[in-house]
Amino acid sequence: MIALPEIRQQFPIFNETVKGTQVAFLDTGASAQKPQVVIDAEREVYEKYYANIHRGVYYFSEKSTQEYELVRDVVRQFIGAEDSRQVIFTKGTTESINLVAQSYGRKVLTPGDIVIISEMEHHANIVPWQMICEERGAELKVIPINDQGELLLDRYLEMLSDRVKIVSVTQVSNVLGTINDVKLIIDEAHKMGAKVLIDGAQGAVHQPLNVTELNVDFYAFSAHKLYGPTGVGILYGKRELLEAMPPYQTGGDMIDLVTFEKTTFAPLPNKFEAGTPNIAGVIAFGKALEWVESVGFETITSHENALLDYTMEQLAQIPEVRVIGTAKEKVGVISFVVKGIHPHDIGTLLDHEGVAIRVGHHCAQPLMRRMDVPATARISFGVYNSSEDVDRLIAGLKKIIKLFG
Repeated sequence: MIALPEIRQQFPIFNETVKGTQVAFLDTGASAQKPQVVIDAEREVYEKYYANIHRGVYYFSEKSTQEYELVRDVVRQFIGAEDSRQVIFTKGTTESINLVAQSYGRKVLTPGDIVIISEMEHHANIVPWQMICEERGAELKVIPINDQGELLLDRYLEMLSDRVKIVSVTQVSNVLGTINDVKLIIDEAHKMGAKVLIDGAQGAVHQPLNVTELNVDFYAFSAHKLYGPTGVGILYGKRELLEAMPPYQTGGDMIDLVTFEKTTFAPLPNKFEAGTPNIAGVIAFGKALEWVESVGFETITSHENALLDYTMEQLAQIPEVRVIGTAKEKVGVISFVVKGIHPHDIGTLLDHEGVAIRVGHHCAQPLMRRMDVPATARISFGVYNSSEDVDRLIAGLKKIIKLFG
């Protein structure tokens, strides 16, 4: 197994103990832990130059503005965008999707139009489209999946027509770990004139990204899953689409001119960034992206794939365990159930062993119903995990199964 102790040492949280033991943290899919460089960057903002951005003529404000806007270009390079004005800062993937649904969706959808999502979507990529479809009289269609947790792409192709205006699917399932062929999804949608949003909350974490090569219309992801702070997200959009969209929220910093008779709006990207943003969080996110690139996706991917293979081999040796989601193309996210034991009991008892996993429906209740389970236990890897973490998980599971008889 690959071990990267020098990387783990950069995460101060792993110096802490819980109930007398160091934690095997296997819930990175929910939110990644933060390296020291990210923590230091956020603290430095508040200690050395914090002020509101874009509005002040004094040093603190100008320094904060400069550092904040530099991150926009760091993100542009990280995702392969052509123009930093295509990078919109939001609170997270959820807000980014809602922005597109409420601004672009409300603008283009008419009665009889179709929006396509998939059966494996997170609630954040279901509910916004349900609401806007109901409001606009559009129809929501769902790409089904097979028992392995893979999209039935032939069914997707059958759904496409000139009535389809928007396709919004996840790049990587937060429950199954399935990697979807988003390039094919995008290309086929474009043949019918539809626009595509990709939920990259899990996708941007595990593999290099180039939105220009993908030719994607909108791409959304979050900082906190990419070793950055919470409360920061990214929406990438093609410039001509963003230019034509009305603001999602209104208030300060997104205006050009306000009178009581009429308001005109600021150009991109400010048009979509109303109010005071998470300034320190954005600046720290820039450091997170630089840190990820210093480690390198080749290292991250090979390490997580090795952990995935090792864990799947170990779980296969426990007869009571059933893995939910066995797609051929998969990242280091594994959901499973144990015969006769509720996932919440598994999570609680593993915690006593110093093993942190996620349990529940993972904000994907339709997917749970499709896989005929009320909930699952889920493990998800970060670059700081090791085979020893997996060994502790397996030992804990065997102990729990023996306890339950």
